[in-house]
Amino acid sequence: MFPLIANSLLIVGAGILVASLFPVRQLLVQLPPGQARARWYIMAILNLTFITGYLAYALLFWDQPLDLHDLIVPGVFFFGACFVWMSSMFSLQAVNDVRRVTLLEQENITDPLSGVYNRRYLDRRLEEEFDRGKRYETPLSILMIDIDHFKQINDRFGHQAGDLVLGFLGKLTLNSIRASDISARYGGDEFLIIAPNAPVSMADTIAERLRQHVESHELVLTSDPGIRQEVRVTVSIGVATCCQKTDSIQKLLTDADAALYRAKQAGRNRVAVHLDSSSAGT
Repeated sequence: MFPLIANSLLIVGAGILVASLFPVRQLLVQLPPGQARARWYIMAILNLTFITGYLAYALLFWDQPLDLHDLIVPGVFFFGACFVWMSSMFSLQAVNDVRRVTLLEQENITDPLSGVYNRRYLDRRLEEEFDRGKRYETPLSILMIDIDHFKQINDRFGHQAGDLVLGFLGKLTLNSIRASDISARYGGDEFLIIAPNAPVSMADTIAERLRQHVESHELVLTSDPGIRQEVRVTVSIGVATCCQKTDSIQKLLTDADAALYRAKQAGRNRVAVHLDSSSAGT
């Protein structure tokens, strides 16, 4: 009686450990390369080692006479296997929950058409960076970007093409700015980039690099033979930097908008910088 119970506990425990390998495998697939994945590889190896030990113990004492107290070790093995399985399942559930929450948060702050941040996130980060710049007296610049002749693109190719242009510009923007910069859709066909710790000269360089990057790429609307359609997109950019006279975020945005207006009036596809006496030499 006791040998049967002991062997059953060991065999069922080994089966539970085998079952725990499935959530471990799913975790390994979902986790990015790094220490976390390496730790779960170790967990998988330990599971296989435990399975071998369980089966070896069962074979070793298969025909041995056992008493009631001899069920302690098989019982510990069994409940240990249950613990490993529950830990693996709970870990997988936690990872899935974190991924779901992260995805929801990302969707909540991302503009679906352009792939950059949305206006809600932009307003929050601009306020944070403005306050940080004032507190620590570090430079803060913004780049206001407008797609040249966007209405003509919509009229000629349709609003679907306009949506593609927004996504196209969003990708080009992310490829051109610094890792610390924040790119967001300001509204309509306008984008805004927050450039922390960027004096006016650096912001001008970032804007010009972005302008050239956009100008050097073309968007292929359709690559079907005979009906290939391409759109050459250019942008006008207004740059403004916080100075002693910049007492509010609205003033900074107004300065950038004024610079953007000058860039468009001067022929578009260019960068204009808002300068005053306190920022001209920065």
